[in-house]
Amino acid sequence: MTTELKLTKKDFVSDQMVRWCPGCGDYSILNAVQQTFPELGIPKEKFVVVSGIGCSSRFPYYMDTYGFHSLHGRAPAIATGIKLANPDLSVWIATGDGDALSIGGNHIIHLLRRNVDIKIMMFDNRIYGLTKGQYSPTSETGKRTKSTPYGSLDRPFRALELALGAQATFVARAIDTYGAHLKEVLKAASDHKGASFMQIYQNCNIFNDGAFEQYRDKKVRDDNLLELRHGEPLIFGKDRDKGIRTTDCYQPEVVQLGNGITEKDLLVHDEDGPLGYLYMLANLEPPDFPAPIGVLRKTKAPCFAAAAHEQMDYVKEKEGEGDLEQLLKSGGTWVVE
Repeated sequence: MTTELKLTKKDFVSDQMVRWCPGCGDYSILNAVQQTFPELGIPKEKFVVVSGIGCSSRFPYYMDTYGFHSLHGRAPAIATGIKLANPDLSVWIATGDGDALSIGGNHIIHLLRRNVDIKIMMFDNRIYGLTKGQYSPTSETGKRTKSTPYGSLDRPFRALELALGAQATFVARAIDTYGAHLKEVLKAASDHKGASFMQIYQNCNIFNDGAFEQYRDKKVRDDNLLELRHGEPLIFGKDRDKGIRTTDCYQPEVVQLGNGITEKDLLVHDEDGPLGYLYMLANLEPPDFPAPIGVLRKTKAPCFAAAAHEQMDYVKEKEGEGDLEQLLKSGGTWVVE
């Protein structure tokens, strides 16, 4: 007889010294992941963490799991290969807004489009931290950095909208210091069968300190965040007295509850709702609206790795196992002397 081994956070803490700047938001995310993994019911040897290049991409060193620290922007390609080779593995990507949306942008949209069952954690601090403070694809227009001393002219990527446009079947947002909520999002992503994209707002206290203070400061957080719950009305505010409804022209508007306005007048969150509704949510931001956090979208679609293996099994049954040496020597060949 064997007994099931109960995992704890310590089982996922590696022997490597964590080398992030003191006060970096990455510590909070690492802590949340190390606390969440033991609760997922997945054997430790089935976890793989893959990263590209950047501060966030040191993540595999600090997780006592299998892992790959790959090339800049190429984590989605490496992770896809791993999942195709062994669909039973729980594959996670740790990436940053620069690594994922700049040099890695092409890879990540196709991972999402193919619905590969991989969990993407995109740490978004709106800056390049590892290379010392250049503007990133999510930096706001006008951002003054070492590479844009007179202000960035770029319009920033809206990461959630990008994920929706790539047909991601799971799209969510969380915040580094909102630990309990972050763990809920991580668990929901793990349970989802398909590509999961999580944008995690994360503070870089060295090169972009306070970028998300309106979401992290408990004094004002509730008035600036809209916590999404499937099947529940869009309510927010410190006193839970504000909500979101649409006008006759289908434009969102913030309303004060009371004086004839009740929860029945508000939009109700639907994780599998129309894309128009989800795009609307993805574009909400202060000062006019609260920023949504939680699971925006969760829908079902065929998973790429499972479909690929079904196709391979079909071909093997129809054509046989095949012979690699025979394949290499088929067709036109020549000898180089």
